[in-house]
Amino acid sequence: MRPVRVLVVEDSPTIRSRLCEVLAADAGIEIAGVAANGHAAVDMTRRLAPDVITMDIVLPGMSGLAATEHIMAHMPTPILVVSSAENRSELFTTYDALAAGAVDVLDKPRGDATDADWEQRLRMSVRLVSRVAVITHPRAKLTTLGQPAHTGPARSWPAAGGRHAGEIIAIGASTGGPGAIVDVLRALPADFSVPVLLVQHISAGFAGAFVEWLGRQIHRTVTCAGDGEPVAAGMVVIAPADRHLTVRAGRLRLSDGPERHSCRPSVDTLFESLATEYGAAAIGCLLTGMGRDGAVGLLAMRRQGAWTIAQDEASCVVYGMPREAVLLGAAHEVLPPAEIGAQLVELTGRSTVHTPTWLP
Repeated sequence: MRPVRVLVVEDSPTIRSRLCEVLAADAGIEIAGVAANGHAAVDMTRRLAPDVITMDIVLPGMSGLAATEHIMAHMPTPILVVSSAENRSELFTTYDALAAGAVDVLDKPRGDATDADWEQRLRMSVRLVSRVAVITHPRAKLTTLGQPAHTGPARSWPAAGGRHAGEIIAIGASTGGPGAIVDVLRALPADFSVPVLLVQHISAGFAGAFVEWLGRQIHRTVTCAGDGEPVAAGMVVIAPADRHLTVRAGRLRLSDGPERHSCRPSVDTLFESLATEYGAAAIGCLLTGMGRDGAVGLLAMRRQGAWTIAQDEASCVVYGMPREAVLLGAAHEVLPPAEIGAQLVELTGRSTVHTPTWLP
C-alpha cells in the first residue's frame, strides 16, 4: 500500500522538526515536503499534490487561514490544522480554517504530561484525514457563508397530539461541522425563537472558544449548556466538552455516561432524549461527520414523529454520519446546510416568542 504523503507546514523549526520526526517514524507515512510559510504551502501543494497537509495557523506572510482558503478553493486537499489550544485569538482563526474546509484540528505538543499520547494522536489523525474526499470551497462561498441557497417548496407538517410542531431543534455534527453549523444558523431570522441544542465533536482543548466563535459568526448569543438550565425560547446552546447533553422535564441535563461510538458528547444521546421528551414536536438535523454517531438517534426521532433532516453528500466535508442516517431511513429530507436553515423556518412556521408546553 502506498504511504500517506504529508506536507508539513510550520514556521517554528522546533515544532516542525518534531512533526516530521513523529510522522516519519510511521512506515505508512511519508514526508512529501516541508513549508515554513503560507506562500510556500500553496506552491508546494500545487507541485507535490500531497495526500494530507498539517497546517499551522500563525505563519509569516500568508497566514495559515489564507493558505487554507486558497488551497481549498483551487486544489482541495485534506488539511489537518495543528494549532495551539492556549492562544484564544489563534483558536478563533482555527475555527475560521475549519469553516473554510480544513478537515480537523489537533493541538500542538505542550511539553508536559498532556503529551503522553500526542504522537499517536498525530499519526492517527493524519491517517484519518487522508481518507476524506474533500470538496472545493470557492472563494465566493468563503465570503458569503450562510447565504440561503434555492429552497424547494415548503413542506406541510401538522402538529401532533395538540403540541405545536417544532418546539425544539437538535443539531449534531462532527468533522466539517463548524462551517455547516454556521450555514444552517445564519439562515435563521434574528428573532427565531425555537430553542436550538447543538452537539459538535471537537477536541476538548478547542471546545471552550467554539461557543464564542460561533456566536460571532451568527450574530446571536450562544452559550455552553448548564446542568439543570431550563430550555428557553431563542436559546442556542452547545454541549460542553466530554459531557452528554439531554433534556428532561424541560431542563437541560449533563452526564458523564459511557461514550457512544467513542464520543462524549454523543449526538445519539441528545437525539434519543428529544425523541422521548418531545416526540413529534422536535426537529433533528444531522450534519457532516466521520463515523455513525447520530444516525440511530435520528431514526428514533423519526419513529416518534419528529421531522428529521440529513445533510446532503455534495456539501459534506465527510459524508459519514449523514450517510448512515440515510441508509437507515432516518431522514425525511436530505439538504445542503443553508437550505436546512430555510426549512427550519418553514417547519416551525414562526419567528416570534412561543412558550412551549412540556410533556408530563
